[in-house]
Amino acid sequence: MRKPPIRRTGAALAAATCLALAATACGGTTKEDVRREGGTAAGARTADPGAALEKGLTVGFLPKQVNNPYFTVADKGGEKALKELGSHYKETGPSSATDTSGQVSYVNTLTQQQVDAMAVSAQDPGALCTALEQAMRNGIEVVTYDSDTRPECRNAFVSQASAEDLGRTQVQLLAGQIGHKGEIAILSAAQTATNQNTWIGYMKDELKKPAYRDMELVEIAYGNDDAQQSFQQTQGLLQEHPDLKGIISPTTVGIKAAAQYLSGSRYKGKVALTGLGTPDDMRTYVKNGTVEAFELWDPARLGELAARTAVALASGQITGKEGETFEAGAMGRYTLGEDGVIVLGRPTVFDAGNIDRFHF
Repeated sequence: MRKPPIRRTGAALAAATCLALAATACGGTTKEDVRREGGTAAGARTADPGAALEKGLTVGFLPKQVNNPYFTVADKGGEKALKELGSHYKETGPSSATDTSGQVSYVNTLTQQQVDAMAVSAQDPGALCTALEQAMRNGIEVVTYDSDTRPECRNAFVSQASAEDLGRTQVQLLAGQIGHKGEIAILSAAQTATNQNTWIGYMKDELKKPAYRDMELVEIAYGNDDAQQSFQQTQGLLQEHPDLKGIISPTTVGIKAAAQYLSGSRYKGKVALTGLGTPDDMRTYVKNGTVEAFELWDPARLGELAARTAVALASGQITGKEGETFEAGAMGRYTLGEDGVIVLGRPTVFDAGNIDRFHF
């Protein structure tokens, strides 16, 4: 049996209390302290792959936005997994996808509530670090999912798919739809979103290849994962670039809003649209010819894997170190990669031929 988490001691409660005063003034061993001693925080602990999964744990889910349909599906997957594992689920978070400071306050609240672990989709790669490190000092396991923070600020990151695969395949999908020729634009979420910016970086790199010499990225617009803003940004892109041939929107809110605009405009069938969307959101637009194909992973499985990772960490089966493995129930065995990254799997491409087989 593992030792009780340090957050349940008087010292830990004092550390949690001092959060409200000044997180940087709190004492305790941090990942930076461990690095000074020649190791990493994960390396300072020893994983026990044979340890029994603990029951009765509480895992807090903190999505970018609590009323976002994508995160609703993802977090329901986490809730279902935790119930199966005999642990408790709670969700908290901002109602706006751009409320970075709000995410910090929710991390602090979960820390003060002494949850066993938290699963966080970070809005900003650095803004949450101080709060997350404070959580870890209080013995709370921190998993990021969907969108990462800096590696030193969490124990593990559950990635939807390889960031490189996601970035490059979206360009490949669009290129095939426009004959590898013409002006294209990207409709992203928030300008600070870690995952969006990582994927866009790979998109830009993919576009440097000779196969795309006749394609030009003319603008990156930001709809802030807000349906109305994304709709308006799509309209603005088409007005600003009358020769636009295609749009990539690597966000479920953005691609749906863009499809909604295109389907009711003179651009339907003339401007291609692809990106990351859910089958239920995009079914109408695929069937009416607005969208030829798009891709995504199963967000419910992403949430499930985040929950199972959190429980494996809290049970001591893994620590977040590269090369560690654990069983994620019926999902199979997963191995932690560099910087504690766990990859869910390759994305699925949805089109008229297969979309009716998927419901999420």
